[in-house]
Amino acid sequence: MGDFNLALVIVAVVVCVLVLLVNLYLLVNYQHPDDANQAYFPKMVVVLGLSVAAISILMLPADVANRHACQHAIYNGACSLTLPMKSLWLTVYIVDAVLVFLVIPFAMFYYEGDQDKTVGKRLKSALLWVVTSAVVCGLVLGILYALVGKVDFTVRHLSSTATTFPSSWSTFSSSQPCIGSTNHLCDAYGAPASSETIWTMRTSFPEYVVALATIVGSVLFTIFGGVGIACLPLSLIFSFIRRPKAVITRSQYIKEATELAKKAKELKKAIQALHQDERSGAKGRKWRKNVKAVEKELFLLEEDMQALEEMYPQGEQAETLWALTVLGYIGKLVSGILGLIVSVAWVAHIVLYLLINPPLSPFLNEVFIKLDSVWGLLGTAAFAFFCFYLLLAVIAGETILGLKLVFITIHPMKWGATLMNSFLFNVGLILLCSISVIQFCATAFAYYSQATAAQEIFGHTLQSLRGIKYLYKYNVFQYGFVILAIITLFAYAAFGWKKRKPSGRFQLSS
Repeated sequence: MGDFNLALVIVAVVVCVLVLLVNLYLLVNYQHPDDANQAYFPKMVVVLGLSVAAISILMLPADVANRHACQHAIYNGACSLTLPMKSLWLTVYIVDAVLVFLVIPFAMFYYEGDQDKTVGKRLKSALLWVVTSAVVCGLVLGILYALVGKVDFTVRHLSSTATTFPSSWSTFSSSQPCIGSTNHLCDAYGAPASSETIWTMRTSFPEYVVALATIVGSVLFTIFGGVGIACLPLSLIFSFIRRPKAVITRSQYIKEATELAKKAKELKKAIQALHQDERSGAKGRKWRKNVKAVEKELFLLEEDMQALEEMYPQGEQAETLWALTVLGYIGKLVSGILGLIVSVAWVAHIVLYLLINPPLSPFLNEVFIKLDSVWGLLGTAAFAFFCFYLLLAVIAGETILGLKLVFITIHPMKWGATLMNSFLFNVGLILLCSISVIQFCATAFAYYSQATAAQEIFGHTLQSLRGIKYLYKYNVFQYGFVILAIITLFAYAAFGWKKRKPSGRFQLSS
């Protein structure tokens, strides 16, 4: 047993190093050329944030493996070299909360500050915003913790009278399991339902912070994840359906490129007008609305330019580029079909295991357990994949809703063309939703992850916390997730496959 636990510790260290290297690779390849060799602090925050999010997702499988290492021990302390999972959970999520509510906002305010200002003024402005936010958040957390920072556990009060220790055990049977022949000597065994009572205790402040962060993340996760779990696979499949069927002629290319050039000039004029309004101090509601409209038009323009380049590959390796484009769309089709299977499996599992009481089937829980019996890490890997898939769905849902709704800012992630503010926003969203994803997975896979530290934090404490326990008691987030997923599935299936029509001349709202 000791050797297994030592191996688990070694694997945990190796995985953390690999996660760090993978995130460095993603940063280098996703960053925009304009951010090369600069913006080092936001880049450090991005790598740290992505690493914390990935490690937090992988900690639940590690928690399960850590518990399995001690499954033959009477209590966890009887094992040597086990990971202190509860302390690790709280540490990771406190770091998560600090990054989301303090560090990432500071990095975004500094990065998006007026470039005409000095570094000192930009730092001062960013610190002012972050300190103000920290004071407000601290006051709110302190007041809430003082007033309602308690957990209410439902317990059954058991009591029994005392009697002389028997000299013989021959009188015990299934019909007479207690000492003596009268029922009052067996009060603890036959306690009535009326003996249930509420046991109240104050939770620790770190657990309370994690709980409130989970609530905020759960709202975002329910909206973006519910939309994204349907849009993510369907967008890949419809991308294959809308693919270019053949290479266009040179005259067609020149015509389309001219139209895109006109659109680019219009957007340039609009951006210059917004910069002029910003310098004059006219940054009101209309200005922010126009900024978001320009961002969306730029995103769509970049998509049109990419599609045009795909339809008319140029250079000496034009045929090779066209072949790679065709293979890319086939890859999207295969990924979309596999993603659709995973999405359907997720929704079916939520309905069968969480929304129906008692559960009709453990479903994916049994799948992971059987995979573990085939090979020790196979079930763990499948479990981690399903958790990561939810995070991908959140990003997809945010992008889709950002294109459709004015009040949501779009922050697309593009290979070789992602600015640091988009990086920071998506990392913040991933970190905030990763807490909810872990809580969601710990609940959805409670049978697979039973008797773990995650179950103690996200199962017992969170679901008994005063004021918010009813959100989990009545499965509010699960119902919202499934309803949004079903609505999005039909809406996107009905209209998402159609090609987007040109939006025409772009003008700022007056």
